[in-house]
Amino acid sequence: MRHVNPRYPAAPRPDPGEDHRTVVVVGGGLVGLTLALDLARHGVAVTLLDEEDSVATGSRAICFAQRSLEILARLGLGARLLDKGVTWQTGRVFHGQREAFAFDLLPEAGHEYPAFVNIPQYHVEAWLVEACAAASVDLRWRHAVTGLASDAAGATLQVETPDGPYRLRADWLLACDGARSFVRRSLGLAFQGQVFPDRFLIADVVIKGEVAFPAERWFWFDPPFHPGQSVLLHKQPDDLWRIDFQLGAEADAAIETEPGRVRDRVAAMLGPAVPFELEWVSLYSFRCRRLDRFIHGRVIFAGDSAHQVSPFGARGGNGGLQDADNLAWKLAAVLRGQAGPALLASYDAERIAAADENILHSTRATDFISPKTAAARAYRDAVLELAPRHAFARAMVNSGRLSRPAHLPDSPLNAADDGPWPGGAAPGSPAPDAPLLRDGQPDWLLRHLGGDFALLVFDAVWAPVAGLRLVFLTAEETPGALWDHTGLAAARYGAPPGGAVLIRPDQHIAARFAAPRPQAVRAALAVATGWKEPPA
Repeated sequence: MRHVNPRYPAAPRPDPGEDHRTVVVVGGGLVGLTLALDLARHGVAVTLLDEEDSVATGSRAICFAQRSLEILARLGLGARLLDKGVTWQTGRVFHGQREAFAFDLLPEAGHEYPAFVNIPQYHVEAWLVEACAAASVDLRWRHAVTGLASDAAGATLQVETPDGPYRLRADWLLACDGARSFVRRSLGLAFQGQVFPDRFLIADVVIKGEVAFPAERWFWFDPPFHPGQSVLLHKQPDDLWRIDFQLGAEADAAIETEPGRVRDRVAAMLGPAVPFELEWVSLYSFRCRRLDRFIHGRVIFAGDSAHQVSPFGARGGNGGLQDADNLAWKLAAVLRGQAGPALLASYDAERIAAADENILHSTRATDFISPKTAAARAYRDAVLELAPRHAFARAMVNSGRLSRPAHLPDSPLNAADDGPWPGGAAPGSPAPDAPLLRDGQPDWLLRHLGGDFALLVFDAVWAPVAGLRLVFLTAEETPGALWDHTGLAAARYGAPPGGAVLIRPDQHIAARFAAPRPQAVRAALAVATGWKEPPA
């Protein structure tokens, strides 16, 4: 049975006159819903507008990376993702009929969340809708933005509903309305980057028969069932599989999406004895580009409205979730009057750096998958021939560098180490997870970090610091304490006994302290909230 998305009732039009809201999110997709929920968790009143009345059509962003799982877990969705999704960490690359090599994306144990979970985007969005409703987010389905004027104090929107139009004033407008963003076009903002001519076919396929494909990422260059092109395969829950077929630059969209033609391609891959149904079919091209800036006065862009990358590498949806994770706590601090002048600007500094990294990897993958010249194709084929036998060649194969969390060593919110620190995760890095025990019961470190500023203290007693929650880890079992029984937490942070680490609300490291010096902690906290020095 094919999946049927939920339908949400259209929100009534507000009373006549201008409606005024503090924060308005435009776009009820993966990024917009996550951002709205995170803001609501910070106590911010949020209105979300979406022109549709449902969640995503088709599986779309299916590969949720470990960092995204940790973000969604902080928002209360972690267990549902693990229960419903398909967990995987192994990828295989094939050239023709031969396996070129395999790779492991999580070779080290001791994490609550795996390298990846595959699950259709529509499931995650539906859960986010439920969570937003429970958090009192003002969800306005079938409210389409048809006009926009921005100024120094916010933006005024013209909104069309089934009951008629109205005006909506927003102090802050968060544009999460996707690659075809109406907000971006209304402000006359253009992307910078590349659009590649090659076309790819996505097919969501329900397979009821037995297949020889495990829960892994399989990528073929020049397979016998699709010669001269590439194919990507991912397993999803409920007997659903995602197959991406490279078609070339001259592919005709109308012809290639005909059900009979798609079935022929899938049957050539699976074999004649495997029954299947098509659930969703679409075409796409690679786009690797972004806005020059993500913050434009009181209008802020996140997700595909701000940047685009190719799907091979799972960097689009995962990058968008990290945008939301980065922005929510900063805007909440601004609204509470707790932010220094540099805090919100750091969203641009940090997320543009992350977008550029994603675009770089995406562009390189596109060039390898779709070589543009005879010389580039000869290079690629030679690398693939050498990969089964030589490690140096395997490192050169690029079927999409898989999404990684953003490391921000140059963030303006980082503080220099206070005292000697022997190694481990550095300021700007996402906080590593580690297994813990509390009174004999299993626990995880990241469950105790995020949402606010925390000082993670290793095997020492620190005095309270204003504005900080203290999280103590012990090296020996202590009643009621979080026990680093494996030593992985101390090892991953490189923490000396008595050291402490300042953790941001988005679970990134802001500073490290080799000894308890409250003045140094207060100074680092000021930097991490956008001040040059502690506010009076």
